[in-house]
Amino acid sequence: MECLHETRREMITALNVSGSCSSLSCFLHPMWQEPLDIPGGDRQSPIDIVVRKSVFDPQLRPLKVQYDPRTCQQIWNNGYSFLVEYDDTTDKSTLKGGPLEDQFRLCQFHFHWGENNAWGSEHSIDRRLYPAELHLVHWNSDKYSLFEEAVIEENGLAVIAVFLKIGKRHEGLQKLVDALPAVRHKDSVVEFTKFDPACLLPEKIDDYWTYAGSLTTPPLTEAVTWIVMKHRVVVLLAMQGQRALGFHQKSVVLVKWYILVCCKGISFFMHETAQCLSLLIGF
Repeated sequence: MECLHETRREMITALNVSGSCSSLSCFLHPMWQEPLDIPGGDRQSPIDIVVRKSVFDPQLRPLKVQYDPRTCQQIWNNGYSFLVEYDDTTDKSTLKGGPLEDQFRLCQFHFHWGENNAWGSEHSIDRRLYPAELHLVHWNSDKYSLFEEAVIEENGLAVIAVFLKIGKRHEGLQKLVDALPAVRHKDSVVEFTKFDPACLLPEKIDDYWTYAGSLTTPPLTEAVTWIVMKHRVVVLLAMQGQRALGFHQKSVVLVKWYILVCCKGISFFMHETAQCLSLLIGF
């Protein structure tokens, strides 16, 4: 008998709640100068996706991803991670379809990872974390003129999240790896062109979860439609010691955000300063 694959596009209708809490205080991102409550309401990200509670939605459409490698411009070390930035002044690299009613422009992608390969992703699946998580960040160009406008609006951003797991060398990322030593220090920028971010996506991009959430770092605005890929991308990951490629504790403070506890739909975070951190893909 032939086995047919059914594409599953599922909506997460509510944030998953576990545990209990009595305080809204948290450990703070370095951008905050003093303790304060986490801003936002009932759609803070990241979340733990409970598979059995996700709901198949036949109204969700396939994603339409169109990336032009020529829009890739540079790699920037912002002091917390590195961002690969794209020219978003035109509709050459866009995302639409899926849960989105409008067209969104790609502006950058970045990774989240941890001190070791046991954890590193921001989202989790049935409480399982992955070594790393890729975020491709897009903003609504149909409704807003600039990213800075979109980031504070409810329907302003769309982020594709891809889990990375350890396995074989990823040929598509070798060019990025080769460029990382040039952004060794905070605020360093290096020209980086003709990189197709589609190589970072799994083959089956129409299997995904989606939910309305927020940015995971300040300003934590609840502006994000999250599209979390069900299929993982296999890479070769290695976390090194003080000789970590491009990132050293004295030159860059690297922060990992992860779920500490969820209470009444609000995700609480703590941060951990990584003594060293490198994403060596293909080494």
